[in-house]
Amino acid sequence: MSDDYQFDQIISRKGTHSIKWEFGKTFLNNDDILPMWVADMDFPSPPAVVKAVEERARHGIYGYTGISDEYLNSVVSWMKRRHQWAVDPEEIIFINGVVPALNMMMQSFAHPGDYVVIQPPVYYPFFSVIRNNGQLPLLNTLLEGKDGYMMDFDDLEVKLKNSRTTMMILCSPHNPVGRVWNKEELLKVAELCLEHDVLLVSDEIHQDLVFEGYRHIPTATLSNEIAMNIITCTAPSKTFNMAGLQSSNIMIRDEKKRRVFSQTLERNGVFGMNPFGDVATIAAYEHGDVWLDALMAYLQGNLSYLQNFITHQLPEIKLTSPEATYLAWLDCRSLGLNKSELEKQLVEKAGVALNQGHTFGETGAGFVRLNFACPKSILEDGLERIEKALYVFSR
Repeated sequence: MSDDYQFDQIISRKGTHSIKWEFGKTFLNNDDILPMWVADMDFPSPPAVVKAVEERARHGIYGYTGISDEYLNSVVSWMKRRHQWAVDPEEIIFINGVVPALNMMMQSFAHPGDYVVIQPPVYYPFFSVIRNNGQLPLLNTLLEGKDGYMMDFDDLEVKLKNSRTTMMILCSPHNPVGRVWNKEELLKVAELCLEHDVLLVSDEIHQDLVFEGYRHIPTATLSNEIAMNIITCTAPSKTFNMAGLQSSNIMIRDEKKRRVFSQTLERNGVFGMNPFGDVATIAAYEHGDVWLDALMAYLQGNLSYLQNFITHQLPEIKLTSPEATYLAWLDCRSLGLNKSELEKQLVEKAGVALNQGHTFGETGAGFVRLNFACPKSILEDGLERIEKALYVFSR
């Protein structure tokens, strides 16, 4: 089925001002760097999305665009169909991205000097979102197990008990370690937040990108009491490769919290939406199911190739297979390189740009994050480059 969408086709993104593909030229003065870092895919969006954007573009007038019932209903339908989550349209607040939304939440629900709990190694903008708004990150570091990462619930309770702790940001599914938290884990987190009067913010932007054998559970579905103490961040951007269209949807059931958040958006002049993000989101959520299923099959193939390559060609590197996302968290610590040496070896010798693990928190040092959402031939090229560059260190 994935063949129908030509995921193997290489489409040049150079000259499109792509952050991902202009990185080597702009920052490293090297146009031959193979980018496998930023979390966007090298696949076209679904045909229905492309068609909707083209038709909107032909209209020729791109004025201020409001949030329509059609838009809200498409979001509601997707959440019900794909995640068995009944969302009321009134609960949805549109904003142009999850990171901007997190900044607005810091301004809405926390004071300068408050603690905000996060679970490193974790999506690095969480740190800056907290610090830029005057709060302090309180680290509930994930535990490494032989089969993957786990939450340290004893430590989490201590952190949530702290009188200065106001909020917790949960990454679900987790970026970069790829965990899909199970119901028991989510319940523990949500109930601890309730017990200690801590607002839970759940970043669920990777909710649709879950591999077979696992199931994403929206934290807000666990109980009505939990739903009243949670803000859920969602977007079609990762799922359908349309981050540049800046469409995100924040679910807030509690009316008071919704009003406070809306007032913060108003104070910051955040309103309206991109007209192309409007039609693209509607098209994606109304017609994107088959394409998404095909995408996940293709990503599973890439992941299997990656696992096999590392096992046989780079056995010193450890990959804990992600349960979700298209991001592989690679443990390179046994290579014996410090973080500067590892980055230099990959960039200058391999010609590959990966996310360096230390940017996700101190416990990420010695790791790299690799984006495998690309045509298989690009993945093969990148892995072969890494093997050649690291050969002297790993043999």
